[in-house]
Amino acid sequence: MSGTKYVDSEGFLYTAPVREQGNIYKPNNKMMADELGEKTVHDVHTKEIDLVNRDPKHLNDDVVKIDFEDVIAEPEGTHSFDGIWKASFTTFTVTKYWFYRLLSAIFGIPMALVWGIYFAILSFLHIWAVVPCIRSYLIEIQCISRVYSICIHTFCDPMFEAIGKMFSSIRATVRKEV
Repeated sequence: MSGTKYVDSEGFLYTAPVREQGNIYKPNNKMMADELGEKTVHDVHTKEIDLVNRDPKHLNDDVVKIDFEDVIAEPEGTHSFDGIWKASFTTFTVTKYWFYRLLSAIFGIPMALVWGIYFAILSFLHIWAVVPCIRSYLIEIQCISRVYSICIHTFCDPMFEAIGKMFSSIRATVRKEV
């Protein structure tokens, strides 16, 4: 440890210690942060997005992967000219690619805005309306469940116990005669 020198009120010269690993409250190395048990906080609004794998959770695997062969097929015995087949393939593929890009450019941001608003409203209602209503219901139903439990234990338990004692003396045996 080394540091800058300073003079205290009595005139003594001291060196201020400098920590090699950073401030004890805000460590600047991972090892010290792990020792102190600190967790790093990531802002979800500024996270990086993957521009290569745009469907990391595979939401659209079975829906959108449509190729030319999945839509247009010529059975054996009915084939068009090879040039027509190649041009059809190219036309389908390029049209699908560019028309998707055009629709994404026109409607992508407005649809993202609409879905963002929708999920914000859904989250808001769930947090501020649905969960409190369910919690309130569970609190209120506890009182009813206690009264119901007392009624069951008072009236039904003795009856079922008596019926059980009545049928406990019945013995069933199975015999196989040869």
